Amino acid sequence: MYDVLIIGIGCAGYTAAVYAARYKLNTFIVGAEEGGLGNTAAEVGNWPGIQEITGPDLMQNFKNHALSFTEQVTHKNARVLKVEKGQGVFHLTLDDGSTVEGKTLIFAMGSTKRHLGVKGEKEFSGKGVTYCATCDAFFYRNKVVAVIGGGDSAVEGAAIAAQVASKVYLVHRRDAFRAEPYWVDQVKAKSNVSFVLETNIVEILGEQKVTGIKIDKPFEGSDMLKVDGVFIEIGGDPATSLAKEIGCTVDAKGFLEVDNAMRTVVPGVFGAGDITSASNHFAQFTTAAGEASVAANSAFNYLQSGH
Repeated sequence: MYDVLIIGIGCAGYTAAVYAARYKLNTFIVGAEEGGLGNTAAEVGNWPGIQEITGPDLMQNFKNHALSFTEQVTHKNARVLKVEKGQGVFHLTLDDGSTVEGKTLIFAMGSTKRHLGVKGEKEFSGKGVTYCATCDAFFYRNKVVAVIGGGDSAVEGAAIAAQVASKVYLVHRRDAFRAEPYWVDQVKAKSNVSFVLETNIVEILGEQKVTGIKIDKPFEGSDMLKVDGVFIEIGGDPATSLAKEIGCTVDAKGFLEVDNAMRTVVPGVFGAGDITSASNHFAQFTTAAGEASVAANSAFNYLQSGH
């Protein structure tokens, strides 16, 4: 029986594990994707104390820190299939058939990449359609690609892709970007990036692989753009399905509802990171880490109080 179960092995999960371990709580942390979406960041320039580091390297640092508490932390790379709530205990069923029990639970699964839902997207997934520009840009050296979106991941992705691709179309449905000005400046400095603004993609075209996209209004005289790859970077949806199964509530946007102590409506259950309604939905490494430290503290206080 563990004191704390943490689902999610990204920024929030590993931070929660560090704090839980420092409270001498017997901690089990589990997740299917090490590093989570943190691994998709090619460059991180806003983690205090480190001026520049890659996302994968930062996530490796988080993992190393959490697992340095060898007596307190048990780490497992597996998918959680089911969460059940008993009398003062929570049960996890993992995809390898094993089960784990704990007295408290922290949801830190972040979000999953959002899909466009247009014709051709599903058919060409893995055949030119990808959801991580910074991960896959290397494979499109000297080719033409389109990046869809207007947030940090899209604009950063376009800037990264422009370093290897011959041409990048940055397609955004609005006329202004939500991304940090730093990344907007970076991408505007690239001579091989074309901005296709106030425009929606309506179809992804191809045969055996992607050959182009169709947009809802002409750009440079045509509503068809020839591309070899399409990077869809339109945000994510919070991974709350497991939390909802045990009675946790979500807000109108689908984020896990928590109070300022990161408590959900279910006693003994907490949330942290991109999955929650906290921090004004500002999905950053810093906010995820801050929420996770509060969640671990709240789990400790919950156990201390005898609930």
